[in-house]
Amino acid sequence: MSAIRRKFGEDYQVVNTNRGITFSAPVKRKRQRFVEKNGRCNVQHGNLGGETSRYISDLFTTLVDLKWRWNLLIFILTYTVAWLVMASMWWVIAYIRGDLSHSGHDPSYTPCVANVYNFPSAFLFFIETEATIGYGYRYITEKCPEGIILFLFQSLLGSIVDAFLIGCMFIKMSQPKKRAETLMFSQDAVISQRDGKLCLMFRVGNLRNSHMVSAQIRCKLIKSRQTPEGEFLPLDQCELDVGFGTGADQLFLVSPLTICHEINTKSPFFDLSQRSLMNEQFEIVVILEGIVETTGMTCQARTSYTEDEVLWGHRFLPVMSLEEGFFRVDYSQFHNTFEVPTPPYSVKEQEEKSLLTSPNPLPVAPTPSSPLLGNGGRGGRRERLLSADYADHVEDQASRLPSKLQRMSSTKEELLWRGLKMGPALPGGKASSTGDLPLSIQRLRSSSIPVARQGQLEEQVQLLSLDGDPEEGELEKHRLPAAISTIAAATPTPVQIPFVGSRPEDNLPPKLRRMNADR
Repeated sequence: MSAIRRKFGEDYQVVNTNRGITFSAPVKRKRQRFVEKNGRCNVQHGNLGGETSRYISDLFTTLVDLKWRWNLLIFILTYTVAWLVMASMWWVIAYIRGDLSHSGHDPSYTPCVANVYNFPSAFLFFIETEATIGYGYRYITEKCPEGIILFLFQSLLGSIVDAFLIGCMFIKMSQPKKRAETLMFSQDAVISQRDGKLCLMFRVGNLRNSHMVSAQIRCKLIKSRQTPEGEFLPLDQCELDVGFGTGADQLFLVSPLTICHEINTKSPFFDLSQRSLMNEQFEIVVILEGIVETTGMTCQARTSYTEDEVLWGHRFLPVMSLEEGFFRVDYSQFHNTFEVPTPPYSVKEQEEKSLLTSPNPLPVAPTPSSPLLGNGGRGGRRERLLSADYADHVEDQASRLPSKLQRMSSTKEELLWRGLKMGPALPGGKASSTGDLPLSIQRLRSSSIPVARQGQLEEQVQLLSLDGDPEEGELEKHRLPAAISTIAAATPTPVQIPFVGSRPEDNLPPKLRRMNADR
């Protein structure tokens, strides 16, 4: 016990699952089982009517399926009746021919069977002939053709009876049902977590050293239910997945194995909790099939677990230990379990609770952010709006549109791009003068943009810019096109020229106004 606690911790407690010990679940009245613990199906067929003749048509299988006491009775009665009938036939032949009256006192008389004087002597003659003992005292003579025919009939009938009865006994003795007696199932099934998932588990073992070839396990849930159409299905059978898709149902049964059924959305136990387990009524039938290695015959072992034999929050004790040169299996701990922390909720309740506590956020498209700026959303948008490469990309996309959409798109993009380049202030709070721009941009500003819309464009540029500090302003210089960056670097202290005239030319420096007047 101390070794187990050192291995599993002080919180675990060994629980003996003998039937004499009860658990926290209330004691319920023992109900009828569909399959007994030893694998016998608790079903009886009645009111067959005229279908009984089907058993006679398959007489050999009927005799093999009978219990041993009935087989022995039929075996003894068959031989006894056959011997008596055949002995009586030999006695009748001797009586008809008059062999009984001579009694062997007349040496010149040749009987049908020598030394047969009464029924016991006829019976002994039949036994000696049937068993091929041949004592040599009683024998058939050539003067009795009816005896020769009866002798041939006796030989054929004896061979048939021997083949039928001895073959029946041999098949019954070699049946692999007794091999199933050395295949063990745990007395109880348990429900606990394994790999973070709630699972129903039970244990199987093989007591013999001979292996079960191609061993496979299957589970059936027997539970009555009612369909949505109102049809009642008594003892409806439902398959429990124990690894059919992954191959886990194919067993290498050389040591005890724990069979696991994962409780998920496809499991019939999806909404089973610890509390609802006390009120459920179901039966889990376990079927283990395999080929007996020594005889090559298929063996099937069965057992079942009712709802009272399913323990919530338990786990099986380990039975394997490493000895010097071999592994040792301790079958004294085969049926024992210990308690483990297990949520008392069903898988359905756990999933609903996880959805309520941590709902999944809606998927949001990722926004490209600058590695230098912390505000990726605004910085990325500002970078796209103030980049000359972005303007070229927009022009490439616009060239693929129809002509009418190209004209509409080019007009809007041109106005926005001009407003960005000719605005009174750059992002970061740094001002610039229109006179610092190239002459072609000034001419476009004065000729293409109406005076009434200049204020609106300036407001749009101001909204797109960041409320800046000096550091962000310096970073934005690197984001501008090369021509504007050069101008900004050459004029570290730009001068803002207020709009004093009604025409755009009045706001230019005197030198530029003279150049424009000359042109």
